[in-house]
Amino acid sequence: MKAFKEKLGYIIDMDGVIYHGDQLLDGVKEFVDWLYQENKKFLFLTNGSGKSPKELQQKLERMGVEVDESHFYTSALATAKFVSSQKPGCTAYVIGDPGLLFALHEEGITINNVNPDYVIIGETYNYNYETICQAVHHVQNGAKLIGTNTDVTGPSERGIIPACKALVAPIEMTTEKQAYYVGKPNPLMMRTGLSLLGVHSKEAAIIGDRMDTDIIAGIETGIDTCLVLSGVSDLESIKNYPFQPRIILDGVGVIPEFSE
Repeated sequence: MKAFKEKLGYIIDMDGVIYHGDQLLDGVKEFVDWLYQENKKFLFLTNGSGKSPKELQQKLERMGVEVDESHFYTSALATAKFVSSQKPGCTAYVIGDPGLLFALHEEGITINNVNPDYVIIGETYNYNYETICQAVHHVQNGAKLIGTNTDVTGPSERGIIPACKALVAPIEMTTEKQAYYVGKPNPLMMRTGLSLLGVHSKEAAIIGDRMDTDIIAGIETGIDTCLVLSGVSDLESIKNYPFQPRIILDGVGVIPEFSE
């Protein structure tokens, strides 16, 4: 734990680590205060694609936690950057919330419901049989299928709910085409996170609640790993993985409390 607290920079997941839906988790305010007091570099790197960095910043502010907008990076931003790099000026049929649409717009990607180059899917409540059929039609006609992240489920104040990969699954199964997923644990997302932090991988750590995205992403990127039990993964499910986090904590509030 001493070595963990001495890291220069931290990549921090949000859902299940900082909050569940609109409920701030215990110890988060103290943890953020500690990051600032110790002059740590930190980035909230979330697989959630529904909100922009500004919206995430305002969400935390409403919960009583003040963090500058520059400390947020989402899978929507990573997806927009990837698609734009593959085909500048392309078009897309999108199933997702405003954060994803805004990110795509900022990269010059226009919405096209007739003959898009890509079908891009993120988390959303605006998901129904008609949108699935539309997406299937476009993929069958040659559009490339993109998912913002590989999360099958996510935590909420109501419990575990379906996430991005669960929404993409019917389209993959119907078209027999596999989506390309941009968010964690994709190295694209992690390399961008380290670049935004401005620290070497040896001086960074990731804090997350999921073994299948956060912890594997940290291991494969060569940064220190900390799993918190406030989200998806628990002590029983950890046993199913051939890799393990270096540190397991009940929540981020434990970090500033730890003393040598």
